[in-house]
Amino acid sequence: MVPAAACAGDDRLFTEEPVKPFLIAALLALPLMACRQDETASLPPQTMTAEAVGRYCGMNLMEHEGPKGQVVLSREMGAYWFSSARDTVAFSMMPDEVKDYGGLYVSDMAKAASWADPGPDNWIDAKAAFYVVGADVEAAMGGAEIVPFGSRASAEAFARDKGGAVQTFAELTPEEVLGEGRDMAGDGDGSGAEHDMGAMMDHDMGAAQPTTGAGDAR
Repeated sequence: MVPAAACAGDDRLFTEEPVKPFLIAALLALPLMACRQDETASLPPQTMTAEAVGRYCGMNLMEHEGPKGQVVLSREMGAYWFSSARDTVAFSMMPDEVKDYGGLYVSDMAKAASWADPGPDNWIDAKAAFYVVGADVEAAMGGAEIVPFGSRASAEAFARDKGGAVQTFAELTPEEVLGEGRDMAGDGDGSGAEHDMGAMMDHDMGAAQPTTGAGDAR
């Protein structure tokens, strides 16, 4: 069947429709959106220094034992620091905290020199880590810690020694991380939940501001 335009003697087989303005605008915006995502989607971790102060506790991270964490906001703003892996994951669960950060990292305790020295550059993606929940260890500022590892095998070995169960980031629940006012150590009397969700939600007035570390850790 011959197209109508050809029958009418038009050299074009099909009539071209004008490109709609909104389509042009959308196409022009795509590169800008991609640039914005590249800026914040995967920023590398920063080196922990003596200037790193816990967002919720206001304490120098190097004064405390156990795994640490950081949330990289942007190259210009630096990072929020956390005195425990538990606080780091809690940040990602709290509705009033920033959601468009560029990276969420925790210490890889499989590569740590010791529990007291997790290392200033020993970071793994918090969402790819394996966590031991319910182990017989305490977070830096009280309450039960969730201990991060870069591999399931390392996490399982720690759990055999210290107790607890291995979970992925996606399997962690607010009850396990935030405490919800219950005893995270399992005693049931609330004595181990001094650093629970309610305490974290009151951080706004005294929370530490982001700081720029000593450059990228990798």
